Amino acid sequence: MSGTISYHAGLAAEDSVSRHYGRSGHDVVGRRWRGRGGEIDVIARRGTETIFIEVKKSDTHAHAAARLGPRQIQRLFDCAGEYMGTLPDGMNSSVRFDVALVDATGRIEVIENALAA
Repeated sequence: MSGTISYHAGLAAEDSVSRHYGRSGHDVVGRRWRGRGGEIDVIARRGTETIFIEVKKSDTHAHAAARLGPRQIQRLFDCAGEYMGTLPDGMNSSVRFDVALVDATGRIEVIENALAA
């Protein structure tokens, strides 16, 4: 049962983050986009920029941030590269990687460009 609760809590967090981006002027163009190597939680656009958003939920923002490991980051990059192949400018597209942290009260903290090289 714990897995089911976590799954639904994750979906609710992704819904909240999608609404948060929508309210701040972004177009949410993808949810749970699946590539060969994994999944991107939320994809948004603003102007010509595509934003890949990893959503992490836990009791605190610090605990949520700690749940993002190197293997998951690499899968996110691989999946984003696959998605970029569908964009008009391909790998030359303007993109950034945000991490959206959601705590137990539903508060959202977005770290823009969190995964910049």
